[in-house]
Amino acid sequence: MTAFFSWSGGKDSMLALHRALDAGHEVGALLAMFDERGERSRSHAIPPQLMRAQAEALGLPLVMRSAGWADYEAVFVAQLHEFAAQGFTHGLFGDIDLQPHRDWEEKVCAAVGMSAALPLWQEPRRALVDELLALGYRARVVCVDARFLDASFCGREFDAAFLAELPEGVDACGENGEFHTFVFDGPRFAQP
Repeated sequence: MTAFFSWSGGKDSMLALHRALDAGHEVGALLAMFDERGERSRSHAIPPQLMRAQAEALGLPLVMRSAGWADYEAVFVAQLHEFAAQGFTHGLFGDIDLQPHRDWEEKVCAAVGMSAALPLWQEPRRALVDELLALGYRARVVCVDARFLDASFCGREFDAAFLAELPEGVDACGENGEFHTFVFDGPRFAQP
């Protein structure tokens, strides 16, 4: 199958991509959605120059689209139509267990005749974090939700020390929006 990857640049996306490539999936493009002005990624607020450098280090083409929340789905589906016309058959996603996300991903893929694949689906969150770190991927925490973590957690490397200091109730994957990451090095990177 030829797939696009709905790409955030974060740790869950990276582990899902790693697994998909290990399973023999051909990933033809990383799709990153940006804000209306194209200045920050919608998912993790990463500037385009970092997203481009990351994709280049991974050796994969990056497709960037800009949208507001009101037209996000329409812009996303329009890009999926372009991918389908190029022969893409699947969309890959890094979600772990949030059913509304999976429902949306399956809906937008089905709208263009594609199937959604989620390599991390329903796996224990902490086991996924441990796998990512054991593989040698490095990530930095790029934003935190102040309701869960104070500003001292932002900018830190996502590693064992970071995880050990997370307050009780904060998910190790940040799956409830507590924090977001950006992967900057690891086994699939040609250079950091």
